[in-house]
Amino acid sequence: MTNPHPTPRRLPWTTPDSKPCFLLTDREGGGYVARYAEDVEAMQLGMGIGLLEHAEDLIGDPGATARQLRFLSVQLSAALRDAVRVAERLRERLEGGGEPSDQGF
Repeated sequence: MTNPHPTPRRLPWTTPDSKPCFLLTDREGGGYVARYAEDVEAMQLGMGIGLLEHAEDLIGDPGATARQLRFLSVQLSAALRDAVRVAERLRERLEGGGEPSDQGF
């Protein structure tokens, strides 16, 4: 089924200069790119869950070095950024696909 008034859908990746990417489709439910975006979102969230489990172990390790903890904080920051993007995309879809926010996450 086609949608005569498609709305942009934010994708789970950005341009090389960190600007959001959008998909504009006239297909209900999207096509290949929309399904791929959903797979990427699921992978991002899964990696974030795994990273949290690793973080708990590393933070509880008194022998963890400053370098290890700094690397962990960088990875946790990236995972949190991905999770925020997924949540914002979900909110946009639940709100009926209105204007995407331009916060640049």
